[in-house]
Amino acid sequence: MAKIAVLGAGLGGSIMAYELRDQVGRDDEIILINRGSIYSFVPSNPWVAVGWREREDVEIDLAPACAKRNIRLRPEGAARVIPSENRVAMLDGSSVEYDYLVIATGPELAFDEIEGFGPEAKTQSVCHIDHALMTKAAFERLVANPGPVVIGAVQGASCFGPAYEFAFILDKALRDAKVRDRVPMTFVTSEPYIGHLGLDGVGDTKGLLESALRSKHIKWITNARVTKFTSEEVLAEEINDDGTVKAAHAIASRFTMMLPAFRGVAAVRDIEGLTNPRGFILADKHQQNPTFKNIFSVGVCVAIPPMGKTPVPVGVPKTGFMIESMVTATAHNIARMIEGGAPNAQGTWNAVCLADFGDGGIAFVAQPQIPPRNVNWSSQGKWVHAAKIGFEKYFLYKVRQGKSEPFYEKLALQALGIDKLKAVSFD
Repeated sequence: MAKIAVLGAGLGGSIMAYELRDQVGRDDEIILINRGSIYSFVPSNPWVAVGWREREDVEIDLAPACAKRNIRLRPEGAARVIPSENRVAMLDGSSVEYDYLVIATGPELAFDEIEGFGPEAKTQSVCHIDHALMTKAAFERLVANPGPVVIGAVQGASCFGPAYEFAFILDKALRDAKVRDRVPMTFVTSEPYIGHLGLDGVGDTKGLLESALRSKHIKWITNARVTKFTSEEVLAEEINDDGTVKAAHAIASRFTMMLPAFRGVAAVRDIEGLTNPRGFILADKHQQNPTFKNIFSVGVCVAIPPMGKTPVPVGVPKTGFMIESMVTATAHNIARMIEGGAPNAQGTWNAVCLADFGDGGIAFVAQPQIPPRNVNWSSQGKWVHAAKIGFEKYFLYKVRQGKSEPFYEKLALQALGIDKLKAVSFD
């Protein structure tokens, strides 16, 4: 009997535990480690932040599904992974021993790297449900007392889609409140151009997103390096291609929401052979750590090098299909190792993304995620908003029911008409 621990119960970790249950033997033990028993659907946070969703709409207690699927839930939270001893030290002083470990922690939010940054300081966030509810209160204050707004993503960020989403969702919510005419909006991003997304664009995301920003009267600054946030301004330098400062900006802002850079969580940072200097988990093409062969990783915590040099540092996003791809490959590889074989499945790391704009949106497919690509497609329309709602409902349903069926592959096959998008490939 093998003992498999999954560390983290977010988008990747929850379905990781479910898919392992489908792949390994009935006598193999699966332990899901998380801080608390609640799963929160992070892609809905921009809606929470403007009052279109409540906390209870986007959260699920994992305990019933884990019990139904014979998964042991440990909600005490992890203090430290100790690979040399094959155990996870828990916050309550106990330990979880494992034969195999899948790290799916997601990131730590590096707000402390810029003065005045974060929900405990001068800015808002949609990265966590608690942050989104704080942002909702700030949004209500903005509606009552309109003024300038800054939305975007800072240097080192690797997640840009939610910044664009929130800019357009906020625009829609302000129009609904009849105060948009008194709220100048500026999109400030570390991307070298609008629609880069950490992927050097997909299809015509540059043209589509520039046009969308322009049509909503949202100005933008690219190649931006933020130096400080205050309660009244965002201070940022616009950087030339050679690294010199093109212009210094002091952008008035009564309401600021910018996505931070990520780093690995404290439980795994600074473990030689396990993480890179930023604290992300080192993994080969099979999601397996090169040093600790019984450790795998999926999701945002995985170390992926940037696509190339940009004037301001920009990371590579881990999109939903990519995470599902990692999960499926990892479940197959662990099952194979338990049977005495070697890992031979690898995620295809294609990107399928739905970016909701409140009353429309943009969808894109990149196959593979990093160019050059076989599929390089993007489109827009009101159907994207409807598809995102469907995605939310389906994903919450499958987490509640303990199901591991992939969503993005079905979306690509059925809705987008792309018939060659596969989750995994084999050596």
